[in-house]
Formats: sequence, C-alpha cells, structure tokens
Amino acid sequence: MEVSDDQTITLNGDAPIARQAHDDSTNRRKSGRVSRKPQAFTPEPNTVSTTKRKRHGQHDGTGEGDDASDLTGAESESDESEDEPAEEETRDRKRKSAAVSRNQKTPAAKKPKVQDGRAAKQLPVRTAPKKTTAKARKQRSSQAAFSDSQGLFADVFSKGSTVDALAASWLSRYDASAVEAMRDLVNFFLEAAGCTIEVTVHDIEDQDNVTGKLTDLQEEYHAQKITEYPLISKKRSTPPFRQTLTAFIHSLIATMHASSVLYDDLALIETIQVWITTMSSSALRPFRHTATVIALSIVNALCDIAGEITDSNAKVSRQLEGEKKKARGNKGRIAELQAKVDEAATKREAVEGTIRDIFETVFVHRYRDVDPRIRAECVQALGYWIHTLPDVFFEGQYLRYLGWVLSDTSAPTRLEVIKQLQRLFKVKDNVGGLRTFTERFRPRLIEMATRDAEAGVRASTVELVDMIREAGLLEPDDIDAVGRLMFDAEPRVRKAVVNFFVENVNELYESKLEELGGEEVFDDILAREGDDDYDNPRVSWLKLKCLVEVLQSYDLEDSEQTSGRIGQGFTISNGMLIASDLESRFSSAAQALYHKIPEVKEWQLLAGYILFDHSETPAGAANAKRDDPETLLKKEFRLDEKEEMVLLEVLNAAVKLNLTQADTDGADAAKKGKKKRGQVSDALEAQETTARQLAQLIPRLLKKFGATPATASSVLRLEHVLNLDVFQELRQDSTTFAALLDDINRQFMTHGDQSVLAEASAALLHAKGFEELDEITEGKVQHLWEDTLATLQTLSKAGNLSSRGGLSANVLTGVAATVRRISTLAGISDCIEPLETLPPVKSSNKKSGKDRGGHMNPLQTLLELLGRGVTHGGQVSKGDVEVLEDDVVSGSMKALLFYFMWKCGSARQRLSDGEPLTELHLAELGDNREKFGSQLIRIIRSRNGVEGIRCLSVGTLLDLYTLLATLRRAAGSTEGIVDEITEISSLVKEIPAEHQTLLLSVFVATEKAFASKSRRTLEAGDEDEPADDDDLSDSDNEDEDDDGTAERDRQSMALISEQRLCELTGKMVLAIIARVLDTSGPGKGKITERLRKNRGRLGPNYSQVIAHLDQPKAKKPKRAIIKEPVKSADLVRDEEDEDGSEGAPEHVEEGGDDDLRNREIVAEDGDVRSEDDEAADAEPVAEEDIMGD
Repeated sequence: MEVSDDQTITLNGDAPIARQAHDDSTNRRKSGRVSRKPQAFTPEPNTVSTTKRKRHGQHDGTGEGDDASDLTGAESESDESEDEPAEEETRDRKRKSAAVSRNQKTPAAKKPKVQDGRAAKQLPVRTAPKKTTAKARKQRSSQAAFSDSQGLFADVFSKGSTVDALAASWLSRYDASAVEAMRDLVNFFLEAAGCTIEVTVHDIEDQDNVTGKLTDLQEEYHAQKITEYPLISKKRSTPPFRQTLTAFIHSLIATMHASSVLYDDLALIETIQVWITTMSSSALRPFRHTATVIALSIVNALCDIAGEITDSNAKVSRQLEGEKKKARGNKGRIAELQAKVDEAATKREAVEGTIRDIFETVFVHRYRDVDPRIRAECVQALGYWIHTLPDVFFEGQYLRYLGWVLSDTSAPTRLEVIKQLQRLFKVKDNVGGLRTFTERFRPRLIEMATRDAEAGVRASTVELVDMIREAGLLEPDDIDAVGRLMFDAEPRVRKAVVNFFVENVNELYESKLEELGGEEVFDDILAREGDDDYDNPRVSWLKLKCLVEVLQSYDLEDSEQTSGRIGQGFTISNGMLIASDLESRFSSAAQALYHKIPEVKEWQLLAGYILFDHSETPAGAANAKRDDPETLLKKEFRLDEKEEMVLLEVLNAAVKLNLTQADTDGADAAKKGKKKRGQVSDALEAQETTARQLAQLIPRLLKKFGATPATASSVLRLEHVLNLDVFQELRQDSTTFAALLDDINRQFMTHGDQSVLAEASAALLHAKGFEELDEITEGKVQHLWEDTLATLQTLSKAGNLSSRGGLSANVLTGVAATVRRISTLAGISDCIEPLETLPPVKSSNKKSGKDRGGHMNPLQTLLELLGRGVTHGGQVSKGDVEVLEDDVVSGSMKALLFYFMWKCGSARQRLSDGEPLTELHLAELGDNREKFGSQLIRIIRSRNGVEGIRCLSVGTLLDLYTLLATLRRAAGSTEGIVDEITEISSLVKEIPAEHQTLLLSVFVATEKAFASKSRRTLEAGDEDEPADDDDLSDSDNEDEDDDGTAERDRQSMALISEQRLCELTGKMVLAIIARVLDTSGPGKGKITERLRKNRGRLGPNYSQVIAHLDQPKAKKPKRAIIKEPVKSADLVRDEEDEDGSEGAPEHVEEGGDDDLRNREIVAEDGDVRSEDDEAADAEPVAEEDIMGD
C-alpha cells in the first residue's frame, strides 16, 4: 500500500513507516494499559519515558515506533476512537475520574527529575482545586479556538501546560528523534503563519531544498486565497496568540541554553535559522511577518541570555581575581574559576555569533519591509536589544537604523522609533553615546516635532526633544522652533510642549534676575510675595514679564492678526462669517501653562501688574542712579502695548480656569456628603469673592484699555465668566452691577469694531440670563436702542441713503458702525418696536399726522440703505470706501432679517395663543417683505461672480422666504381662525420662477469657483445654464492670483470657497424642504436635480448637505423572514393576525427575489429600485419634522 508523505514519519534515518502500519496487536497492547492511555495526549509521560528509553538504550526499532506513535497520538487516537465501543469509552472515563479523585485525595510531592541539566524545568503541578471549574472552562474555550490544530501548535495554544514545560518536552523529543522534533517545530512555524500544509521529515533532512519547499508551500497557500493570518487576526484567542508565540520561542531558546544544547548541538540552531531566514524573505506576507516575529523573539531571548552570561561571568571573574590575590591561593579553585570564565566567554561568543547572523539575514532586510507592521516590529526589537545588550548594540552602526526609520511613511512606525529613543534618553549614562546620533538626526527630529502630520507623533517627539534639551544637545534655533508649538492648534501638542516652554521661561527669568543682582537684593525694596496688596511691584512681576516676552517672541503673526484665533473661521468678506467667542492663541497657551507656572494661577497678581502705571517709572528714575536696583527692576517691569494685550489674554485664561476649578471643587465636595459641607461653603465663598473683585476690576481695566478695540474686547470677555448670582442674591451690590453695565454700554457705543460689539452683546446677553437682574439689564439695552437709533436719524440727514456714493468717508464710517450696532442689538433683543417706531420730531412738526408721516422709521431707513448695494459696473473695486459701502449693505441685511425673525416669532406666538392677527399687521408684513425681496434681487442682478455681497443677498433671500414659510405650519395648527389662515397663505409664497433661475446661476458660479480652487472635476452636461463670462470672472481672477501663491494659501482659499458653497446649498435645501423653491411650475425638480448632479465630486461636506434632500422611505410592514425555527413564532403569528394577514409566516429564502422585495432592494417587477423611485414612493415628510420655529 502506498502512503503519502503527510502520513509518514522517519525515525533517525530509518525508512518511512505509515501510521496505519501498526498492527492491531500493538494497539491492543498499548490500550490495555488503561492507566496510561489518557496520558498519551500530555507531554509529561512522553518526555520522561522517551528520554529515559533513549538514554539507556532500552528501545529497539519497535520501541521507537511506539514513541513515534505517541508523538502522533492525537491523530491515532482520533482514528481509533471512531471504532471503539461506547461501553469501553464509559469504562475509561470512570477509571480516569477515579484516578483523578485518588490523586486529589493524596497529593504526593514529586521531586523534579534532572537529566544532564536538560529537563530542569518540569511541568507545574495542577493545584487550586477551588478554581478547577473555571480553569476547565477556559481550556475548553481555548481548544475550541484551535480545534483544527494538531501537533506542537495545538499543544502550545490549546492545552493548559506552560510554555516552559512545552519547551522542555520538545527538547526531550529532539533528544529522542531530532528530525521528527524539527519537523514538528517547522510545522509549528508554518501553522503560526496560517498555513495548514505540513512538511515531512524528508524536507527536514534535505536542507538544500528549503527554498524550493517553501516556494511550493507559498503557491499552495496562495491558491487558498487566505486573507487573514493569526498575527493580524482580530479574533480573540485564549491564550493571546502573539504573547504565547513569543513566550514559547523565548522559553525554547532559554531551555536550549540551560541544557547546553545551544552550544553543543550547533545543527539545531542552524536548522532553525535556515527555515526562519528563508521564510522571512518570502514574498508571502503571512510567512514573512510571522518568521520576522519569530526571528526577533529569538534574538530577544539571546540578548537576555548574553546579559545573564555577562553578569554571571563578572561575578566569577571577581572571585577569580580575589582568589589570585590571596597569598596562598587554592590552585584547584583558581583552575575551576578560570574554566568557568573561559566557558562563559565561549558561550557568549556563540550567542553573539547567532545574534549577528540573524541581524544580518533578517533585520537588515525587514526593517525596510513594505509592510509597516513588520517595520514597527523591527524597530521595537532593536530598541529592546540596545537596552538589554548595550555593549553590543549601543553603537553607531546600530543606532543609525533608528535614525533612518524616523523618515518612515507610516505614523505608527515613526511613533515606535520615538518611543525607543525616549527609552534611551531616560538613562543619563546614555547621553554621551547618543551625542553623535543626535547631531546627525536632530534636524529630522525638529521637523517631526513641528511639522509631522500626526498630532500624536508631534506630541511624542516634543517630549523627546525636551529630553535632548535637558542633555544640552539642542541649538537655540531648535529651541525657538519647538517653543512656537505652544500656539499649536492640537491640545495634545500644547500639553506636551509645556515643560519645554516653562524651562525656557525659567532660564530667561534666572538670567535676568542674576543680571539685576539676585532675588535677595530686592527683598527690602519690593513687596513680599505673601502680601495681599497686588498693586505694588514684586519679584513675581519679573517672571510674568519673561513669560510675556517669550510668548510675544514666538508669535509669528503680524500686528493685524495679533488676535489670531486657534481654529478661527475665515472671514469671507463683508462680515459673512465672523468669529466670536473664540479663545485667542495666547489664552489657549496660558490655559496649558496654568498648572505649571504658579504666577499664572494668581489672577489678582496678573491684574495688579496690568493695572500698574508704568509711565511713572521714567520720571522717578530721572533723579536716581542708573544702577539703582529699584530703578533697574521697575525698568524691567515696563510693558508696551502689545505685551499688555498678551497679558490680558493670559488674565482671561487664569480667571476662567480659577472659576472653573472652584465650581469643580464645590461640586465634588457636595457629592461627598455632609462631612464636606465646610468645603462647599468655602468654594461658594471663593466664587462670591472672585465675582465681587471682578466686578470692581472690569471697570478699571476698561478705563485703561477701553480705547483700543483689541484690548477692549479682551476685557469685555471677562464678564462672560462672571458669576452674577452674587449680585442676584445680594441686593446691596446692584449699584456695582449697574455701573458695570454702564461701562459695557459705553464700550458698545464707542466702538464700531465687530469684535467689541460681539463681546459687549455677549456680556449683555449673559446678564439677561439672570431673572433678578433682567429688569436692570433690559433698561440698559433700551438705552442702547435709543442712542443708536438717534445716531442713525442724525446720519440719515447727511445725504441720499438709497444710492451708492454721495457720502463722505467719515459719514459712511459712522453709518456702517451704526448699522452694525443695530444688527447686533437685534440679535439679542426684540427689535420690532424700536424699528417700527417713528423717531421723535420737533414740537412744530407734531401738529399733523402728515408732517409726522414725512419721517421714515428706522425700518424704512434700513430698506433704503440696501439700495447702496446696487452697482452699475458689475465689478466692485477693493478700495476702503467700497468696503465701507458693502459693510453698510451687509449690516442692513442682517438687521432686517432679524426683524423678520422677531416678527414671524411674534405672529406664531399670537396664533398659538388664539389671538387674531389684524389685516394691517399682515399687510404691513407683506409689504415689507416685497420691498426687502425686491432690493435683494436688484443687488443680485447688479453684481457678477461669487462676490460676498451677492452670495449674502442670495442667502438672505432664501432665508426670508423659508422663514415666512414657518407661518404656514402655525396657521395649520390653529383652530377657529380661518380668516388668518387665508391671509397667511397669501403671505407665504414660492420664490418667483425668474428669481429661481437667477439663484441657480449664482449656485452654478459658486460651484465652479470651488471646483477650480480645490482642483476638482465637475460632471459634464449640456443641461447646465451657460454661465456668463462675468459670473466666472471672479473665480478666474482668483485662479490667476493663486498661481503665484503658496500651497497653503491655495488650501485656505479652497476652504473659503467650500464654506460659501455649503452655506448657499444648505439654504437652498431648506427652501426646497419648506416648499418655497423648486415646488411648482414647468421647471419643478430642476434645481433639486442640479444640486444632486455633482454630489459625489464636491467632497463629503457637500454630500452631507445634499443628503437632507433624500427623504426617508416610508416604513412599511415587513414580512417575517424565518431562516430557521424561531422560538417566538406564536408572537409573530399574533402580530400578523392583527395586521389582517392570514396563515403562518412564509419562509423566504435569503438572497432570493422575495427577500429582495421585502428589503425593498428590488421592485415588484424585479427591477432594481433607483433613488427617484424611492423618493416617489415615499410619503411626504411632515414639515414640522424638519422645519423648526
């Protein structure tokens, strides 16, 4: 009978013997020993008995055949178990359980057997009977995970034995039959790579054909199309695969070292090297990755062994030297110690030789593998080798590999290099050896810290660079480059650079203090640090001065962008997108420094330093000596305007974090119960004290810094974090609060800058949030309305307001600031009454209504101002006057849109309360709507391209019609007011068809402008309206300008264009949902189709906006699909009976036509459903589900 290779084994050069060749008598002889039969699957009896027979030579050929049968017992037992009767199996189980119970009752302490030092590590005795059930469950789950595995792989990953015991067992089998044991080990390597094809003993003996055999295995493996192998598998295994694999390899090498096989039998490690090295160069990634991990684990174990040999040899060498120094040394002892030293040196040389071989054959090729996981494995291993065996690997020829991988394309690999370098720099003794490496690769490290694409890599590199700075290996330019990361947009990076930055501040502070004579010189001159009078100079101010200087030196933005915001949105033009209530870059940096610099935590100290009058310093120093310490120190304290602004931002961060920490402490104390009531009261008292101090501090700061918009907005931001509950509970402090509001109003009326107006309005809105203070705040807001509208009335007499030009620059500046204030106030308070009320007139004009009617109310004035947006040349120049003109128009649009918001909100409230709407009210609203809409259309027609005012006008027109559409819902939900419903229905209209065409042309121009800036290709089609040359002129000009700019500027312009496109598209989508756009007429659905045309070409943001047009499918009752017997079938039948269906649920084949129809993937006629079909079949979405109030 011919036997295939996978069914044969070779025993020490004997002929192959088939497993089926064992006769029945042999099986019966072995199976008769019932007490030993269950132990055929465990390594304990095989290891001991096989080694014992081999050593004493008590086995002939038949005995070796028995051992071979034991090695493949799992396969033989599985074959025999199918033929054994059930009674015998029951009998065996009973005998086995009886034997186990006897062993548990009388546990005997077994003495471990040592065989020439080779089997010193014995299998552990199974103890802990209380956890027997849990352990058995764990083993069963492990065996289930590797149920298809056999041989050594199954022993390592499926059974409960330790890796040390398995390594000793394999080495015992190697002593008995080297070729068979090596075959099992190679098959273990292959199965660890996910290959179930095995090698035979012939393949092991023929080492010259290893490459050819692995090539055959690769072809067969590749034919199976396996996409996942154990090392990268996401399936959980017990025990963990990688950990168990590396632990077994490490234990195997350690056992070989302990038994001296590693040095006595060089063929063993050489054979392993041949197979692993060949597999590591395989074109098949599972083979290459697994072999690399095994090879690196071998070197890890060898490095540990080399370290142990070195330590042991050092002790023996000391003993030898001591023995030689004795006057009468024991020559026998000296000879014995010398022999040990020589033996250790020989072993160390052998270990290092193996390490070098694997390094040159595996690591040198795999550290630059195409797979980033393999590269990361190599970097991690090299770091371990350098740390474990520095006398070999802590050299430039090995460190350079870490430097080369710093430029790896994979972020995890670069991060792994940084981690290993951090591990090396933590050891102070390594700094000298790393000096050359640092000088060579320092530029790359600085580049990674400042410009790496991954924030995690940047943060880790900053920590490494900080270690290099502590070692004194950084250049001043490098220190500045890393210090600028204090303004990084990523919080992780700012947190990582804090220590680096603080050390720079401390170094500057110490150098200045040393120049001034030291801290002791100023003890008698300046206030002590414990003094509560923060207005007097102290040494801590010098630390704050150094902090400001470093922050300012690292701020690379020019004076026009000193308030540059981290994450600030782009201001497109004409205020279309205004960033407010965002932290400045200095404030964000101060938040990161709050817990690292004690002076920053004391906000009272900061306030005293800012409020100090530094102008007195030069006058006082005129009559003093130039080298007077007090004069020199006060000169150092002096702040310029930019430094004061930076310090104000730091003060904002300090106050905010101080109050936040107080709230957190109070909440934590309250949670801990009655025992912490004292802490709660202390926290509340601290908040009240801070609120009173801030209320007194803000007016002082406004008095000093209120003249400049940048500093004024920083001071006003302090009110946002002020806890006004203190003034709400303590009535005696109401005057202080009123004075604070007066100062805020003064800033509101003084400045026309949008940042100041935004901060002041936010402060007023914050104050209105407290019910007890609402009356005071509302009175202050009314004063603002009166003053602002009076200013508008005065400016309206300066000339014609309805046409562009004709006003001087000063008057135009005043009109723009006034309109900006009106739009800001309309955003925080009801503007209906202020805008509809006629301005006060002189007594002579009050005699008749006609004279009074000759004046326009503020609402009509704003409508007239919209006429200044109409141009006659298409393009608008970029001069200052033209910018002011557009500011007036944009501010008027915003104010009027807020007016209609308040008006519609009031109408909805009256309808919900059951109050009728007068005809005059509705007619006036409709008339104002027509005037507003016509002015917007005039602006859109008069301009070209994608100018800011044109896009703003389109968006405002869409918002106006969508806003009025919400009245339809309010009228539909009202009962008993039929007349109002009719009037409102006439008020809510669809945008005229000619206007819709105009809006679509603006959309097309905006879409093409974004595609041009982002270098995207739009879908070609003839159905697009041909855009005028003027419509594309703006984008074409931008492209011409963009050709000479940097890539970063191009990306910024692309973001601005994308924001403009998504904003316009979003407004059009809302108008379509509100049924005021693309709803009726011959062109119905045309705009919707055009919006969807380039959905997949304009990026994910645009796609998400368009997704709101995809109406959800109407939910239909689904059939019950039963793939297998279901326990709750009765419940399903009951539900179907209630729906009117008869009979039991129908069985539907998964993936069939019925299944596809049930899942609504295929229509009833078998055709695939399209998006249009789904939209047509879906029920109309209820308007209240999408449109809000």
